Amino acid sequence: MDETQKIQETTILKLKEIEYENVEEDLSNKSPLLLKYNPIHKKVPVFLHHGKPITESLIILECIDETWKHNPIFPKDPYDSAMARFWAKFIDEKPATVWKTLLAGENEREAAIEEAHQLLKTLESELKGRKFFGGESLGFLDVAGNVVFWLEVSQEALGMNLLDKEKFPILHEWCERVLDDVAFKQVMPPKEKLLAFTRARFEAFLGPK
Repeated sequence: MDETQKIQETTILKLKEIEYENVEEDLSNKSPLLLKYNPIHKKVPVFLHHGKPITESLIILECIDETWKHNPIFPKDPYDSAMARFWAKFIDEKPATVWKTLLAGENEREAAIEEAHQLLKTLESELKGRKFFGGESLGFLDVAGNVVFWLEVSQEALGMNLLDKEKFPILHEWCERVLDDVAFKQVMPPKEKLLAFTRARFEAFLGPK
């Protein structure tokens, strides 16, 4: 499973104290099990419950919350819940912006960095005045928003400093709170593993030199 998505699903399962089995998938040699349960997209993640497969990361998070009602991850207010879904979709669609910035050539890098900074400013504005996106405790949008944390890992892997602590102090404080959460700590791989995984992804993306 993609490490980003794996952290999303397993964090929510830990928050709800649900036992689960994690099955690793080699995407370079897709298993018959993956092709059986996700024949359309043939990709991870796939959440299997009572023999019924659910695909797409954000949909899986919603399914888990609706199936196990305790320790809800969505705000009680319908408007706040709808806005959490809106921002989660916004964040889910933006990793391409981050990757473009990190991989841009010298001529395109300045414009790419500006685009990424605008994204981070938007997220920081939404978070301002709250400990977490959902309020006082870790919730749906905080887990869906871990692209910001992956930006920190990615820029370290490439030796860049896009998410500057002085420019984005609110996001930095939020990252620290998320990383300090008990459920998040239980599912986070060692940093060295994350760096190795991220460097491998970049190398695969860039291809042979």
